[in-house]
Amino acid sequence: MKLRQIGAALGGMLLAASLVACGGSQGGNATASSGSNGTDSAAPAKYKIETDVAFAPFEFLGTSNQYEGIDIELLSAIAKDQGFEYDLDAVGFDAALQNVQSGQADAVIAGMSITNERKEVFDFSEPYFDSTVCAAVKSDSGIKSLDDLKGKNVATKTGTMSAKWAESLKDKYGFTTTEFKDSDIMYQDVTSGNSAACFEDTPVMKYAISTGSVDLAVIEEADAQSEWATPYGFAVKKGQNAELLKKFNDGLANIKKNGTFDEIVNKYTKADASTSK
Repeated sequence: MKLRQIGAALGGMLLAASLVACGGSQGGNATASSGSNGTDSAAPAKYKIETDVAFAPFEFLGTSNQYEGIDIELLSAIAKDQGFEYDLDAVGFDAALQNVQSGQADAVIAGMSITNERKEVFDFSEPYFDSTVCAAVKSDSGIKSLDDLKGKNVATKTGTMSAKWAESLKDKYGFTTTEFKDSDIMYQDVTSGNSAACFEDTPVMKYAISTGSVDLAVIEEADAQSEWATPYGFAVKKGQNAELLKKFNDGLANIKKNGTFDEIVNKYTKADASTSK
């Protein structure tokens, strides 16, 4: 009798262990909840989400030593609407993409352009911001157009659409390129005179100029109807985290309906309205 009782107890322990193992999640996700409108008592899902370190007005370190910006506030509002939690990991744009691709993180929100090439690796949300790319120089450089860059070096940011635009132009205009991991260092390379120009996303560059963060001037902007005009999206590794992607899309739709989206975007884009073309 005692042996049968011991066997039954061990069997129950093994069954409980197997149920716990089956309920676990990958990629840093916690147990999924039923969302903001549900009544499930389970803990809300928690994700690791990557972002850039300096890409104002989308993400930047504020005066309170906390990350601020359009992406940061949109993510917070959407998470609140959908009832999930997240850890924000500011590692730089290139590293953010690599971490999601390797499965070290669940998603990325970093002013990331939605392109056909990236769609081979990532699944994207619905677009949340339209952008294009531009070239900028030190305001007193005397450089007026891309033709003036012949024989000079320009600075670009690793893995970005603006860097690809620069690469597509360098043979035509006769300049060379040097890549940097973040925007601030790229800007410094231009203001210090090491590079004659830098290539950047237009809303980011115009925001930096309008707020006085940099002493630069835009000399060229890609056509809004060209392949270099692309929307931004939230991204997960292709074929994974479909639930998180759906939550982002659902939350984005909800905050657009209730006006939160416009409040967030207007908060950060009013400053550069005078510089927009």
